[in-house]
Amino acid sequence: MKALENLLERIRKLKILVIGDLMLDRYIFGDANRISPEAPVPIVDVEQEKETLGAAANVALNLCSIGTDVEVLGSFGFDIPGERLKHLLLAYGIKFDPSCQQKNVKTILKTRVVVRNQQLCRLDIEDLPKKYTLEQNAYLEKLLAKIDRYDGIIFSNYAKGTITQPIADRVITAAQRHGIVTAADPKPKSGIRFTGIDLLKPNKSEAFEMVRTKNSRFDVSDICRNIFAEYQPKYLVVTLGQDGMLVAKNGEIIEQITSNAREIFDVSGAGDTAIAFLTAALAARGSIVNAAKLANFAAGIVVGKIGTATATVEEILKAARP
Repeated sequence: MKALENLLERIRKLKILVIGDLMLDRYIFGDANRISPEAPVPIVDVEQEKETLGAAANVALNLCSIGTDVEVLGSFGFDIPGERLKHLLLAYGIKFDPSCQQKNVKTILKTRVVVRNQQLCRLDIEDLPKKYTLEQNAYLEKLLAKIDRYDGIIFSNYAKGTITQPIADRVITAAQRHGIVTAADPKPKSGIRFTGIDLLKPNKSEAFEMVRTKNSRFDVSDICRNIFAEYQPKYLVVTLGQDGMLVAKNGEIIEQITSNAREIFDVSGAGDTAIAFLTAALAARGSIVNAAKLANFAAGIVVGKIGTATATVEEILKAARP
């Protein structure tokens, strides 16, 4: 327990940069007891609405919630969702350059309708991928020039267009020169290859996609070896949902961690929590196994909450007590 407390204390002293797709998550909670006379669909009586940070912004929020100094780099618009996203970033003390907010760009908005703790539907608003790319953002050049001020860099890739291959390559190369920990939550369908990165964190289906197989009986050890052979990460952590995590190094699985989740209400954002804590723990010089254990505790907490959520230091230490 003392080792975990010390690791969390070191994490609070870090400065982490999150690069990726910034989103606003909106939740509409209510009940449905009637069918509409206009169409065979339920009528939802709205009881509550909630907005929170999503995707890369949620990765940042997870770290901000335990006291880490965090900055985000992504794109959002001057529309109403964009103003709400900016307000939340400022309210939580998450840093961002003004150039992240751009004209003629739709802020990515995901609206979930939740009835009796079950998601009824999701409504998405987003723009073309080319609208979100950072390749034309002048701040990226300034950032690369002073990249050594960060302890860790996270690529939060939701395949919306923010991260491109040239950006990934340049940031990873610059970070390697300064010994900065780099990590990616990949979306294989985007085609971005985070080759030579410190940490790759796919979920199970993404790991299968990375080696281009749909055979669910394909041996997971072979999948890990193939990922290491093709992408050369230092570490690989595959999140398995309610089955926990697989931790691999040098192409071999070195640990399988059982999930600590007591109840699962909503898995939204659990991957964001995992990549946030994994990266921060590695940047704080924790071992990959201890980093995975910490991330597993935090993810187990957030899936017990409705909507994209975070875990506090107190909640993590309570979950870790025997």
